[in-house]
Amino acid sequence: MKENIATILKIPLVRSLLLFAVALLAVAGMAGDTNPSVEGLSGQAILDHLNAVIDWYRNTLTNVPNVGLPSDAMYEFNARSMAAEVAQLAFESASADAALIPAASATSTGQTTAQTGLVKTESDVAARIHVLQGQISSLNQQIAGARKAKLPELTEERDRAQGELDLRNAMHDALGQLVKFNTNEANGGLAGSIDELRNSVPELATAGAAKTTAKTPSTVTSTMPAANGLFGEVVALYDQLQALNQVTQLMAQTARVRDAAMKLRSPLLATLKATIKQGEQMAASTNTAPTEPAQAPAKTGAKNTPQPDPDRQQFDVLAARFKQISAATLPLSQEILLLDQANSNLMEWRQALIHESDLILRTVVLRVLAIALAISVILLLSEIWRRITFRYISDIRRRRQFLMVRRIVIGFCMGIVLILGFVSEFSSLATFAGFITAGLAVGLQTILLSVAAYFFLVGRWGIRVGDRISVAGVTGDVVDVGLIRLYLVELAGTGVDLHPTGRIVVLSNAVLFQATTPLFKQLPGAEYTWHEVAVALNKGGNYGLVEQQLLGAVHSMHSPYGEELQRQLDQTERRIDIQMKVPKPHGQLQYTDTGLEYVVRYPVGLRQVAEVDEKITRKLLDLLEQQPELQDSVSGFPRIRAAVKA
Repeated sequence: MKENIATILKIPLVRSLLLFAVALLAVAGMAGDTNPSVEGLSGQAILDHLNAVIDWYRNTLTNVPNVGLPSDAMYEFNARSMAAEVAQLAFESASADAALIPAASATSTGQTTAQTGLVKTESDVAARIHVLQGQISSLNQQIAGARKAKLPELTEERDRAQGELDLRNAMHDALGQLVKFNTNEANGGLAGSIDELRNSVPELATAGAAKTTAKTPSTVTSTMPAANGLFGEVVALYDQLQALNQVTQLMAQTARVRDAAMKLRSPLLATLKATIKQGEQMAASTNTAPTEPAQAPAKTGAKNTPQPDPDRQQFDVLAARFKQISAATLPLSQEILLLDQANSNLMEWRQALIHESDLILRTVVLRVLAIALAISVILLLSEIWRRITFRYISDIRRRRQFLMVRRIVIGFCMGIVLILGFVSEFSSLATFAGFITAGLAVGLQTILLSVAAYFFLVGRWGIRVGDRISVAGVTGDVVDVGLIRLYLVELAGTGVDLHPTGRIVVLSNAVLFQATTPLFKQLPGAEYTWHEVAVALNKGGNYGLVEQQLLGAVHSMHSPYGEELQRQLDQTERRIDIQMKVPKPHGQLQYTDTGLEYVVRYPVGLRQVAEVDEKITRKLLDLLEQQPELQDSVSGFPRIRAAVKA
């Protein structure tokens, strides 16, 4: 097989094909190694500029502040549209700049030439392989039916064709890999990177991207909070400050993008100026050069061929170079102008946001001052109310009532001021308050009943500190009446002798609305109760003497307290506007189950019950010892008891 391949390599056609393939490989590997024609312009600088523009463009679309006032809609629209135009110009300039880099252009040209030659060579090799396969098949058929004399010749020819076929297959595989590699390389490089960056911003692919990217001002809706409460104003101020910060950051980024564009344009402008200067020098030298005489035609009779003008060729080269460089410089210059306009637009927007923030801040300060002034006035009225109450109301019970009403009124007024100051969406507030009220009414039913009962307890016929009441089976003296609870000093004892137990009974005010637990209370101003002393009479005794002595003894003990009872009665009549009889002792003869009984009823102050009862008891014992007839007329000892059963 090696001998066959060596024989095949001696064929001129095969040798020329291999040399051509090697030349193509050399061209593909050596393309693009020249120096740039524009000094200072590099592919990395172009890609950095594109990345900066794309980042600025996306920040302008996503981080642009929310529109507040209608004037902000125009600033937003201008920022978005100019960002799209700048991005389009940046890609246009990058494509033109890439052509100015000799490495990129040479690579592109070399790759195109190599790609075409490699594809043609691969096609020719494939066609030759097809021919060789047919030839080998034909030789195999001839060998099968050939005579012995021609068999060696046909076999040698078949082996030669088989060796060439193996070589052609190896060449076809190598050329296929080379074509694939060269195709991938052609798709890469600076131009490929620019195309990839362009594909990352698909909305810029259309010519009208600048119009479709930004929303028109007519479709922009205002996001400025409609609420004018303090809370809404503070939220609006925070949004304005955040928008101001975003605009400031966009201005700084715009300045950085402009600096990058200026840096990229500097070598282009320098090269453009050098080209213009070179053209002017050539024009000046052409105008000042002496005109050479025309040469006589040759005598040989040959046809004269027109010679190209070298000055014209140089001018054509300079013109083409000027067009190529200006095609890259013009989009950059337009981009810089648009960046200046975008910066001016952002600066005007920033000034508008500062003005809006100042207005909102002034409104917030004025509202806070108004709330503080209203609260100060309410607190001043509260202090005046308190001083008037302590000065002109001496009754402790009435004073407590006025102070309680003062706290309720002041709290209500302060709540109204705070609600009006902080909240202005009353429709939402009313709905929310309705749900809250319903929940509180269900969950705090007992507490609400206690609060409602409080106003009954402190009313005209209510109770006050010091009153003796009986409620829920408890008798005691009131020590405090709270908004929700009632506090009593418990009283206990047997008969008419009640004394403090040392315990405080705490009852909910809602007990007033329970039908099974009535409230017993003294009539306002009537701080007395009725007691009675009863004595059983013997049959045949002196009933008149018993009545006279017993009634006289009660009168003598009751006289010192008569004036106090009269004063209490007068106060009670003034309060209830009803004329009442003066309470005084009176006697009554009555039958009982055990016999005849004489009873004397007498009023006694609540605070002197034990003292008066003891004095009457001692008085009656003295009378019984001093008058035997009186002692014979009664049976047993007199009994003192309460006339009113609690």
